[in-house]
Amino acid sequence: MAAKPKLYYFDGRGRMESVRWLLAAAGVEYEEVLFKTAEEFENLIKGGNLMYQQVPMVEIDGMHLVQTRAILKYIAAKYNLYGKDLKERALIDMYVEGMRDLNDMIMSFPFSLPEEKQKIFNYILERATQRFFPVYEKALKYHGNNYLVGNQLSWADVQLLEVILMTEELKSGILSAFPKLQEFKARVSKLPSIQKFLQPGSARKPPEDEATVEVVKNIFKTDEDLFLQHMS
Repeated sequence: MAAKPKLYYFDGRGRMESVRWLLAAAGVEYEEVLFKTAEEFENLIKGGNLMYQQVPMVEIDGMHLVQTRAILKYIAAKYNLYGKDLKERALIDMYVEGMRDLNDMIMSFPFSLPEEKQKIFNYILERATQRFFPVYEKALKYHGNNYLVGNQLSWADVQLLEVILMTEELKSGILSAFPKLQEFKARVSKLPSIQKFLQPGSARKPPEDEATVEVVKNIFKTDEDLFLQHMS
């Protein structure tokens, strides 16, 4: 039996959360190595497997994969979540890249400078409702299927559900003007593997809070002002 994938990250969402989502959607069990201190992170670097000295890292199939998109593409292809041909993969990539832009904005929001939070909050909601959600609403309407691409669940669908739920954490009811996205959310959330991941006690991480922000800053030994400016 092949070893379970092993995820190396801090105890929070960050860029690893999309990896957790994709593995969960594929029904793949995995283990996590969650470091909590700068020393534990430095020991991981000293191990010699952490290319670029950055996380996330996923140990799978005898490899130590780094760089989030490389990890996600490998998992999507391995577990048949990456379309049936090059054209479908190109569509999936286009959708996912847009979702990653919105995902990154939301992920960075807890780290933003206090005086900029309201401005950034408003910007995220404006981008979500004016630029990104209309694209996926239209795709679902005109594709005539339950999924964004082809006739089966893909990486793009998993990423879309993740970013919808993240946006709803910022503002409930944000899908009020998007009936197709509402239907999509209800439908995909009921898929057994995803429904399991959404249950309390799963490996899904909660939104970043002030305590998590402090832990992350301490782990990576980043000057507070520079860190906040970079993340905003």
